[in-house]
Amino acid sequence: MQRWRGLEDIPHDWGRSVVTIGSYDGVHRGHQLIIRHAVDRARELGVPAVVVTFDPHPSEVVRPGSHPPLLAPHHRRAELMADLGVDAVLVLPFTTEFSKLSPAEFVVKVLVDKLHAKAVVEGPNFRFGHKAAGTVQFLAEQGKVYDFEVEVVDLFVSGEAGGGEPFSSTLTRRLVAEGQVEGAAEILGRPHRVEGVVVRGAQRGRDLGFPTANVETLPHTAVPADGVYAGWLHAQGEAMPAAISVGTNPQFDGTERTVEAYAIDRVGLDLYGLHVAVDFLAFVRGQAKFDTLDDLLAQMGRDVERCKEFVEAAERDKDA
Repeated sequence: MQRWRGLEDIPHDWGRSVVTIGSYDGVHRGHQLIIRHAVDRARELGVPAVVVTFDPHPSEVVRPGSHPPLLAPHHRRAELMADLGVDAVLVLPFTTEFSKLSPAEFVVKVLVDKLHAKAVVEGPNFRFGHKAAGTVQFLAEQGKVYDFEVEVVDLFVSGEAGGGEPFSSTLTRRLVAEGQVEGAAEILGRPHRVEGVVVRGAQRGRDLGFPTANVETLPHTAVPADGVYAGWLHAQGEAMPAAISVGTNPQFDGTERTVEAYAIDRVGLDLYGLHVAVDFLAFVRGQAKFDTLDDLLAQMGRDVERCKEFVEAAERDKDA
């Protein structure tokens, strides 16, 4: 899959393509409906499928300080889109100047002159251009002028998550913030993931017999609520069952919020300086401060056993 940053990265000889545009944060199951439709349409027409997205999130430029927590960084979104069959991802730097493009200017500058769109696939509520003035209806009118089709895909998907509320990135962020990672996974179609580089912490886990990877998360990451979770630590191409702690370490009067993952039953791991990923499978318990260190150690032992049970059950379900 090709990855482009900015219009200037698009090959000069790029031909016709099927395009879909959006932030697509998380590439959740609703997003997947649109992207799969775009890919299927591209295959029918014999042209590539292109996803156009933005960095930073448009809200940060339009309303500085309002950048939402991100469910997936751009490289992760690109991986997920590649798995869906997308041929190219174009990340457009969203600047103040870019935000001022009218819908008509956006169509010409991006869809016509650069991507030579043969079809554009969007959800019914898609908006674009300055002050989000462009609608799907306007896009369809422009398609008649510039020879591209517009196809609208209803991305309505719902389930148990959020009490039946339609799946969305906003709902997913809310569930993650509340620690409801099982609900978030239902929307995403996979566990919520946090990434970053392993840095040196206070090394208390090592002293207590539970050495953890202290993950310095990427900017604007959607980090689950404080507590203990079961999941996996991905490092060096391996997915290791893990007990994950999110919080400030109240036992030791900590103030800095951290994400730490203990690779269960693994000895001698040296992950410092490596980029790792942490998948959140299930919430185990909330953050707590114990009367004694022995009480903490006993609880940590119980946490690890509970995490093992969650992971083993998930792996059995996957193999079934």
